[in-house]
Amino acid sequence: MTPSRPGVLAGLTVVFAILTWAVLQRVYQFIPAVPWTAIPTVLLLALGEAHTGWMTRARIRRKPGTKPVEPLAVARLVALAKASAYGGAVFAGVFAGFAFYAAGLLDQDTPRRDFFIAGGSFLGCVALVCAALYLEHCCRVPEDPDAAPDRRG
Repeated sequence: MTPSRPGVLAGLTVVFAILTWAVLQRVYQFIPAVPWTAIPTVLLLALGEAHTGWMTRARIRRKPGTKPVEPLAVARLVALAKASAYGGAVFAGVFAGFAFYAAGLLDQDTPRRDFFIAGGSFLGCVALVCAALYLEHCCRVPEDPDAAPDRRG
């Protein structure tokens, strides 16, 4: 499995922001307000993944006082990290599209509320993507310092 590439994640965010903005041009007046509950939900997910990454890194490096981690558990954490990174990038794009659309209507109460909630949700999704990339990084096997360098050309 290859590491997630931040450029791909940023591209997904931009594409989904443009798609959301384009759809909202036609349907914004028919949809309900953006729920505020997305902000704490995504931030808690980000906090959980960052903490899991920190703990996993210590276990992989066999820090004193930690138990070794099962290889299958690390593989599952990497899958979780990749899914969270891609999902977070997609939803960051959706919330960015909402925020961009609502930014043009800040003189009205509902779009102003949607703007701030979508902006906060976007920042939460960015935090989730960063935490997912951190968890993915923490699941890497450290290089063996005793191994001879690979001298193949």
